[in-house]
Amino acid sequence: MTITSTEHAIGVDIGGTKIRIGLVDRDGNVAAELTIPSLAKERRVVEQVIAGIRNVVKHAEDQGMTLNLKGIGVGSAGQMDYASGTVHFANDLMPGYTGTPIRELLEREFSLPVYVDNDVNVLALAEKRFGSGKHSKHMVCIALGTGVGGALLSEGKLVRGATGGAGEIGHMTVDFRGPRCICGNIGCLELYASGTSIERRMNELLKSGEKAGADALTVPDARAVFARWRNGDPVAEQVIDEAAAALSAAIASLIHIVNPDTIVIGGGVAESGEAFFAKIRNEVKRRAMPSMYRNVRIEAAGSGSRSGMLGAAQQLWE
Repeated sequence: MTITSTEHAIGVDIGGTKIRIGLVDRDGNVAAELTIPSLAKERRVVEQVIAGIRNVVKHAEDQGMTLNLKGIGVGSAGQMDYASGTVHFANDLMPGYTGTPIRELLEREFSLPVYVDNDVNVLALAEKRFGSGKHSKHMVCIALGTGVGGALLSEGKLVRGATGGAGEIGHMTVDFRGPRCICGNIGCLELYASGTSIERRMNELLKSGEKAGADALTVPDARAVFARWRNGDPVAEQVIDEAAAALSAAIASLIHIVNPDTIVIGGGVAESGEAFFAKIRNEVKRRAMPSMYRNVRIEAAGSGSRSGMLGAAQQLWE
C-alpha cells in the first residue's frame, strides 16, 4: 500500500568524520535516515552527500512513501557563506573543502531548494525548536566534538557575522601562553576541550613515563577518558580538570560579552554526564560576575545525536 507522506525536508549534517542524512518533517519526526563516512581526507564530501541523499530517498520510496520534499537543509563543519551556500573556510581537518559551492552542486543534482549553514548554527536551531533552548531568546550554543564550534542567537535569530564566521568559540584564547592551534592562534579552547584534544592530552600523559604497565596503554577516544575519570583515575582527572577549566573560562567570557539567558552544550564530549556539567557550572560561577551568572542556565543539548540533522532540515521552515 502506498503511504502519502507529510511534507519533509532532507536534513544533512556534515562532520569531519561522518555525515548523517535524514527525511525530517516540521515537527522533527524522522522518516528515514543513514550515517556514512564523510571521506573528508579523500576530498569526497559532496560526493558522499549526493549518494547518501539518493539512498535515503530510495529507502523511503521502497517503504511505500510518496515523498513531498520541501528542499534540502545542510549543516556543515567550517565557516559557511550563508548567502551563497559556499564553504567560506575549512581548516586542514577537511582539506580542499574551502570554496566548495555546496548549494549550487546540490541544487543542480536534485532540483530542490537548498539552504547551507554552519553545523553549530543548525544545532542551535534544533535546540531552539526541540531542545534545551525552547524558551531562550539569547542563547550561546557550544558543540564539543572533534573540534569546538559555537553559535549565537540574539532575539531568537542566528548571528552570523560579516562572513558567516560568528560564533567561532573554539578559537577563543583561553591561555595566552599556550600552544599554537591549527588556526594559527595561541592557546585556543579547542586545544583543551575538544574530544580530539582530551584524547591527545591523556595519551601524552600516559606515555610520559609517569605511569607504567597496563596503565601506559593508550586510550582510543575521549569517551574512554571520561570513563576512567568516573572510575577515579588520577591521570584522567587531570585531563578533565584542564578541559573543564578551559571551557569554563570561555563560558565566563561569553557570559560577560554576550549576556545570554541560556548556554547549551552539545556534541560527543557533552554526553559525558551530569558530573561534568556540575563541574562546569561550579567553575563558571566562580569566574563570572554574580549579577550576570545568576540569570544564565547552562544545559546539555536536549535534541540528541540527531540534532545536527534535525536543525539542518529546520532551515526549510525558518
